Amino acid sequence: MLSQIRNKVEAGERITPEEGLFLLSKADLLDLAPLAQTWRWRHNPAPHVSFVVDTNLNYTNICDAYCSFCAFYRTDPSDPSAYTYTVEQIMEKIGKSVEKGVTTVLMQGGLNDALPLSYYVEMVRETKRRFPTVTPHYWSAPEIMKMSQVSGESVHYVLQALWDAGQRTMPGGGSEILSNRAKAIISRFKPKDTVDQWTQVHVEAHKIGFVTTATMMYGHVETDEEIVESLDHIRKVEDQAKGGPGGFTAFIPWSYKRSNTALAKKVLEEAGPNKYLRIIALSRIYLDNVPHIQASWFSEGRKTGQVALQFGADDFGGTLFDENVMLAAGFYNRTTIDEAKSLISEAGFIPSQRTTSYRILEVFEKDAPIKPLAVPVSAG
Repeated sequence: MLSQIRNKVEAGERITPEEGLFLLSKADLLDLAPLAQTWRWRHNPAPHVSFVVDTNLNYTNICDAYCSFCAFYRTDPSDPSAYTYTVEQIMEKIGKSVEKGVTTVLMQGGLNDALPLSYYVEMVRETKRRFPTVTPHYWSAPEIMKMSQVSGESVHYVLQALWDAGQRTMPGGGSEILSNRAKAIISRFKPKDTVDQWTQVHVEAHKIGFVTTATMMYGHVETDEEIVESLDHIRKVEDQAKGGPGGFTAFIPWSYKRSNTALAKKVLEEAGPNKYLRIIALSRIYLDNVPHIQASWFSEGRKTGQVALQFGADDFGGTLFDENVMLAAGFYNRTTIDEAKSLISEAGFIPSQRTTSYRILEVFEKDAPIKPLAVPVSAG
């Protein structure tokens, strides 16, 4: 089986779900690295690893999704720790981020029935008006579904309204595992518990012209088969977008963190670095139509993130100056621009700063490693 997969990878051919499951559950971990790197160099032939200078703002923590893996949300607006920021308050936060050099603001929050569609549209419009150098990377699929539900408008209408306000990119959150069985266990709220709804949002967004990411949270109640099912679903959605104005820019997996979450009663141990590296490599091999795989130093730790760059990842994520969802789960991880460049260089690559849509802004040749990795001839 490994020889069969190796031949396909070398030829640039697509592997099957059965072959993907073999790589995830039976192949030796170190056998995955060269296969993944072949696809990495094919997609991204320069020895560069990109990062984005970004921040992650949360506009509300009031949410009715009741996700058992989340320690961030509050259900009662009268709870002293509950909050919903006004558009003006968010603009103040963005202004402080811009002073740090931020070019992307990733914004997500709870599913709050009290917020009308106009709130979100104004957020985008004001961001573009006041901070033209900032990309508003706003609202994951469950939030789009909530906007549709509250406004009574279609998903297409909501996305078009955001597009008309100036939004062009969208994060891939809310996917968790793209398996209805697993979703039914970890979340009870409808916009979170069906694969079709997450898919509908991204397909509609791609048709309009949005570029989006795809994500996966693993290490909870999913099976290996469901991990492959998730990857296969993402690959099919990107196949639909092929030739159109939008599509996926990157895939970003991360592991579930137990602290302060209700799901911890069912999941007694977190997935470790070996599982993460296996999933990074598999995703690079399986998602042959997605250009970038992101190494999550943020959730997995800096050293694991560096190693992931040898297992198919070509991007190092963002600086995430402000982030509260993972922090609520007891996981504090931050980095600086200089540290991001240093970590990339230490791993043997040349750091480069990018935009949300992966346009390179600057290549830091002066921060290049002494002996950067060469592009393998076989990768073409």
